[in-house]
Amino acid sequence: MRVKDMPPTDQPRERLLASGAAALADRELLALLLGSGGRGVSAVELASQLIAHCGDLGELARSEAHRLLAVPGVGPAKAARVAAAFQLVRRAQAEPERSRITCSADIASAAAPLLHGQPRERLVVVVCDGRGAVLRRTVVTEGGSDHTPAPVRDIVTTVLLSGGAAFGLAHNHPSGSLDPSPADVEVTARLHEAADTVGLRFLDHVIVTDTAWRRIAGDDQLDNS
Repeated sequence: MRVKDMPPTDQPRERLLASGAAALADRELLALLLGSGGRGVSAVELASQLIAHCGDLGELARSEAHRLLAVPGVGPAKAARVAAAFQLVRRAQAEPERSRITCSADIASAAAPLLHGQPRERLVVVVCDGRGAVLRRTVVTEGGSDHTPAPVRDIVTTVLLSGGAAFGLAHNHPSGSLDPSPADVEVTARLHEAADTVGLRFLDHVIVTDTAWRRIAGDDQLDNS
């Protein structure tokens, strides 16, 4: 049955307006984003197929637009709307840009909105002034599902051009593992040396997953208390 053929009290849009978004099931909320169904299926049915294709709602939120095109009835416009909606949610969850870094957990928190839900590894630098106020958060590199480059010179240059006096680094592991690789440990040591050379303070390097974070061991880093 097409959504518009349902009784008005059963239509997702009308129910949302009457009772709020919390009253709708996941497939109904997604149907509103899709706007219409496909050949022979309603928007709600298409939404169910899209969620099933990705595995669950969390995987759908992490999926890139081109992955959604594999579902019959989902064209570029629908895929782009869904991907854009989830990206807006991630941005809305970002903390104020002028947050202050006082411990390693603050670095993980500041970088998390740029790392959560990403299918590829990203490296984020959090640039601070001398008192720890965040001046800038930016993605330095993006690589594959299990590796991204960590160019020490580019990272230091980014901090200097941003007017920073200190910086922290964070990267995600899409696999969910919090174990640092040998390359993670090596680049952390190199960043200590490079920061000392140019008079910057290297705060910490952390691994961030969608549910947790972990420091990469090193000397003279932030206290986590």
